[in-house]
Amino acid sequence: MLRILSIGLLSITFAIATPSYAQKTIIVSSTTSTEQSGLFSFLLPIYKSKSGIEVKVVSVGTGQALDIGRRGDADVVFVHDKTAEMKFLEEGYALKRYDVMYNDFVLIGPKSDPAKIVGGKDIKVALQKIANAKTTFISRGDKSGTHAAELRYWKASGLEPNKDMGWYKDTGSGMGPALNTASAMNGYILADRGTWLAQKNRGDLEILIEGDPQLFNQYGVMLVNPLKFPHVKAKEGQDFIDWIISKDGQEVISLYKIEGKQLFFPNAQK
Repeated sequence: MLRILSIGLLSITFAIATPSYAQKTIIVSSTTSTEQSGLFSFLLPIYKSKSGIEVKVVSVGTGQALDIGRRGDADVVFVHDKTAEMKFLEEGYALKRYDVMYNDFVLIGPKSDPAKIVGGKDIKVALQKIANAKTTFISRGDKSGTHAAELRYWKASGLEPNKDMGWYKDTGSGMGPALNTASAMNGYILADRGTWLAQKNRGDLEILIEGDPQLFNQYGVMLVNPLKFPHVKAKEGQDFIDWIISKDGQEVISLYKIEGKQLFFPNAQK
């Protein structure tokens, strides 16, 4: 029995000493759009094969992703609301912000288009028509980068709709679930193009408004400040950032496509 126990303990000691148990891991707090678009599923295995570092993603809205960083519960934040990102930086929760990539927002709606917005190029005019027609509009309502952008567009349109208005539905959900709600209710919704292209449950929805320069959607990445949170894996986190803004990382981002369409456009070097 003693010999068996000794062998068992030796096996456990050997297992702990093997590289697989000493694997380096970082936590990246990011948006639902990077996750639900499939980008991370494509990107992270390539990074791991090159670096040996495993990236675990916490996928939430940008506001929540930054709050996770503020608590020191992530090593890196990778989000898309530059105003909120700069505030995070100014508050001392990061030391530097890096541009990574961009895509754009699109306004999705039913093919029947009851608000008659199709063909327009101005997001403000489109939202005004939706409000005037009181047709169903689905909002993420989750303090995400997309939600923040939507609120900016409403404000620029001179409108501030809320859930007490019967036609405005505040879901408090990620991009994928919100698109599912829009599909089920045949409503209008603002979405990032990447998640829309990856969306399987489109129903009767299609892109109705695109091409307005205001719909530009920039993504940024930051290392959570290790001076504020000493447990942050600064070396590994910065390695991930350095790779994703490098020529190799940027090329991987550009290679990710769905149905031959590129979802994100790298611009770290510009």
